[in-house]
Amino acid sequence: MSRQLLPTSSSPSDCSGGDFDWDPALRKLDELNARVEDPTLWDRPTEAQAVMRERTQLSGQINAVLTLERELEDAVGYAEMADAEGDEASLEEARAQLAAIKEQAARAELEALLSGEADSNDAYLEINSGAGGTESNDWAGMLLRMYTRWATAHAMSFEVIEETQGEQAGIKSVTLQIKGHNAYGWLKTEAGVHRLVRISPFDSAAKRHTSFASVWVYPVVDDTIEIDINPSDVRTDTYRASGAGGQHINKTDSAVRLTHIPTGVAVACQSGRSQHQNREEAWKMLRARLYELELQRREAAAQALEDQKTDIGWGHQIRSYVLQPYQMVKDLRTDVETSDTQGVLDGDLDSFMGASLAQRVGVTREG
Repeated sequence: MSRQLLPTSSSPSDCSGGDFDWDPALRKLDELNARVEDPTLWDRPTEAQAVMRERTQLSGQINAVLTLERELEDAVGYAEMADAEGDEASLEEARAQLAAIKEQAARAELEALLSGEADSNDAYLEINSGAGGTESNDWAGMLLRMYTRWATAHAMSFEVIEETQGEQAGIKSVTLQIKGHNAYGWLKTEAGVHRLVRISPFDSAAKRHTSFASVWVYPVVDDTIEIDINPSDVRTDTYRASGAGGQHINKTDSAVRLTHIPTGVAVACQSGRSQHQNREEAWKMLRARLYELELQRREAAAQALEDQKTDIGWGHQIRSYVLQPYQMVKDLRTDVETSDTQGVLDGDLDSFMGASLAQRVGVTREG
């Protein structure tokens, strides 16, 4: 098995991006270990935390490769033994083990592409329904289910930060915090407009309808990332929380919305039991959104923010989900498609995310 799973670099001291080579990775890990053992490093807490994060990520990648190699060696040995004994049942079991290892290796290779500054962070994910009332609200609700199922399947947890229900069905908007390793790195590929074509369950004439909803993803940032926000640039609005909650939550103006006036970025939180809790979480979200803006400015290949935040409708979609007159989900950026529409709506998004991630970093996938 190739060890081309980690970023290579022309210098052993730089293994933070690109293709990845084994020997430079080991040398880089030795260098990071030596820095961690230097007691003077801890006089600079911010630098120390950055070094620790880098070491943890690199060590995890190296250990993942070593684990796959051991599992591959064991599976091959088991297969050879089964073949020599003519044990077809054991041979079939070995084939299944090898297929699982191949799948793990492919995912590890993609994980190695997640070398961006915030890729390993947790993520905020916003869904907003487009024009179309109940139809679009229902579609936004379907996307919410899809992403929570994806998160659960990948051992990630999630929390609803803000949710506005639709009048008849679905949701007008929702903000999730998804917690897990590389949550932002994977989910950032989902930002854009998602288009649904189906026979409407809300139309008595059973006509085909097209609905749109937008997805917006930005990283959760910690205290080691400094983001200066002038409080005078932020407008604070409070309002009565909606949805599930106790009497106190729903009968007081505990929900908080912050608007950053220079950029127009707005965030809202109503999940806390008090206005103070919601205000604190909203400020975290605002810092994260503005940090995402800065990341986009640095990434020349990324689409400009205003292009991603245009009208939710024709011409701006990244993926189409067609349930009528045929079954097809197609990503319009990578041309990856599948007829297993139910599987996708149940959270099977890895093929789309992987292809988009590979394209985003300029890697051509075969097959």
